[in-house]
Amino acid sequence: MALLVLAIFMLAMTGRASCTWCVCKEMSDSVLQQTLDYACGAGADCGPVHQNGPCFQPNTVRAHCNYAVNSYFQRKGQAQGTCDFKGTATVSASDPSINGCSYPSSVR
Repeated sequence: MALLVLAIFMLAMTGRASCTWCVCKEMSDSVLQQTLDYACGAGADCGPVHQNGPCFQPNTVRAHCNYAVNSYFQRKGQAQGTCDFKGTATVSASDPSINGCSYPSSVR
């Protein structure tokens, strides 16, 4: 019985550890703005980063870029290559959600 409980616990922990997000790298605002524009124009849900949206704050190019590339990555099913954006973004195992803005970790 203890072995069964341990196995279920390990499966549950594995499921949590497999969450991934896409975030922008530390780069200039002009480069990140191009990435943000591309992601929003190519299918990301960028509504939450618009003014008065739940993810508008912090109102920085990098924060908005993070949300946009992650939305694109999740909408593309986390397919390989969908979190590169010409080297401006990377996959992360750390949840970037902040201040009431929840970043999805799967397709919604």
